[in-house]
Amino acid sequence: MKSILVTGIGGVVGQGVLRNLRAMDIGVQIIGTNTQQISAGNYLCDHVFKVPFAYEENYISKINDLALQHRVGLIIPSTDYESYYLSLNQRYLPCKVAASPPEVTAFCLDKYLNYSEFAKSGLPFATSILPSSYKGEFSRTIVKPREGRGSRNIMVDPPSPTNFGDDYVVQEYLDGSELTTAFYVLQTGKLHGFITMERELEQGNTSRCEVVFKHDVVIGEMINKIIAHYPFRGSCNIQSRVTENGIIPFEINCRISGTNSVRSQLGFNDVAYTVQELFLCQPPDAPQVRKGSALRIILDVIYPDKCLSEITNQNDNYHIY
Repeated sequence: MKSILVTGIGGVVGQGVLRNLRAMDIGVQIIGTNTQQISAGNYLCDHVFKVPFAYEENYISKINDLALQHRVGLIIPSTDYESYYLSLNQRYLPCKVAASPPEVTAFCLDKYLNYSEFAKSGLPFATSILPSSYKGEFSRTIVKPREGRGSRNIMVDPPSPTNFGDDYVVQEYLDGSELTTAFYVLQTGKLHGFITMERELEQGNTSRCEVVFKHDVVIGEMINKIIAHYPFRGSCNIQSRVTENGIIPFEINCRISGTNSVRSQLGFNDVAYTVQELFLCQPPDAPQVRKGSALRIILDVIYPDKCLSEITNQNDNYHIY
């Protein structure tokens, strides 16, 4: 059997994907990549390799070499940039990439472009203005990098939004509970299912979350309208807020998202759907979303008698505490 390559294994998305792959127990070798040789995901991989950042010139050639060397049948990107660059260069790679087409991954990288695209199609999205064009339209603002991720460099109600460069975007601050909705679109373009959770964040990552069903009708209609306009494929994620004007998205991640390890335990295993459809060429299991919640905690991977530079992969002597 061919192997599966997971990118960004140092981040929470990649680590969740790895745990879900191990739980599937299909006897496949797992190749992990990251911009650092040693990171939190090493212990879940058969082989780990350091690669450049996705936007660097030799990234695709490095991934291509690894795919050929290890007979990779599927690449699962865990970062937005890798989803875009891998989908853009799919024709040069010897295997499938779990990502939407580049015309979709491109605008999902950029919150301003995402807003502009959705506005043209009459789809809801947090109103977004470039700082150079901002005229004080909002009573409250949130200023964030257009291509930011993980809630980095976000400022709520900064005194002078126009002082930021146009690599940032000014959005109307949305007051209300935050939702994260993962949805899976089959390669045929049909919606396979979705799961919505209310969540709280710490340092940009979900710290606690709970499955909710009360918004399913509205969110289901929203997703179907989105995929009717744009060729989303595979697993994607909508971040939104419940406001007095309805549910309004403020970011879309065109990839498997960070709560994939939680979702798989609550009836929505989008990592498994990805592997079943793209790697095993089987119809994905039907989602069975159920009531539940989760809390994120920190665990330690301990390597007795090893320096950091000696850490390799799952064959190391380690224990989790």
